[in-house]
Parts: sequence; C-alpha cells; structure tokens
Amino acid sequence: MSAPTFRSLGDEAFVSLTTFRRSGEPVSTPVWIAPDGDALAVRTTAATGKVKRLRNSSRAQLRPSTRSGKVDPAVEPVEVVAEVLMDPAELQRLTPNFVRKYGVQYRIFMLIERLFANKQRQVVVLHIKPASPTAG
Repeated sequence: MSAPTFRSLGDEAFVSLTTFRRSGEPVSTPVWIAPDGDALAVRTTAATGKVKRLRNSSRAQLRPSTRSGKVDPAVEPVEVVAEVLMDPAELQRLTPNFVRKYGVQYRIFMLIERLFANKQRQVVVLHIKPASPTAG
C-alpha cells in the first residue's frame, strides 16, 4: 500500500505522530491534527515526551491511526519536520481550525481539560511540514 499524501493526513481524525529518541528509537503517539495552510498543526502540552524529543530532533513521521494509536502496517509513514511553537498567540490562531474539524468533541475535551488539568501546564503547537517538498 502506498503512503498517504501529506495533505490527506490533515483530513484524518487521528494520526500517529512518531518522534525519535536520541538513540534513534521511534516513539509513536496518536494525536488530533488540523490543517494550517500548507502545514499541519498538533496541540499538546510542553512537558510531553514528544515535545522533548522534537526539541532534540525535528524529524518525525505521520500516518493515519485509530484513537488508540493502532496503525495499518501496510501504510507507509510520511516523513515530516516538526517545530515546537511556544507562542500562545499561535494556539489561539489555530484553535478555530481544531473546532472546525472536531466540533463538539474538541469543545468537550477542552472543557474537561480546563476543569481537571493542572493550570500551570503550558500548551504548545507542533507546526508540521513535509520533510521533502514533493511529499505534498
């Protein structure tokens, strides 16, 4: 089976984001993803392992997954580069993209997070682009 296109990943409900430890060992996490022009965006907290790994190396891979992170092994991952954006204005700018895509599900998730999450957690955006210009 061929790899999905970078753009088509923005239409998936969930994608598996694979980041890499310093040893090169891959670590995959299911995430929500939203289109952002010619890029894709993921919302997460700054203290997560994926953010730590991306600060070490911007190399990552994406492929469609289930909510629990299960991927079809026949589907090739798309090589990407991800930048961690700490600016709260970026999160604010991208929130409508997530609301438009996930609707009530996103709003409920945000409400639960506000009620039960640690108020000190910093939310960041992962700005994702294809590793090669032809991957679009």
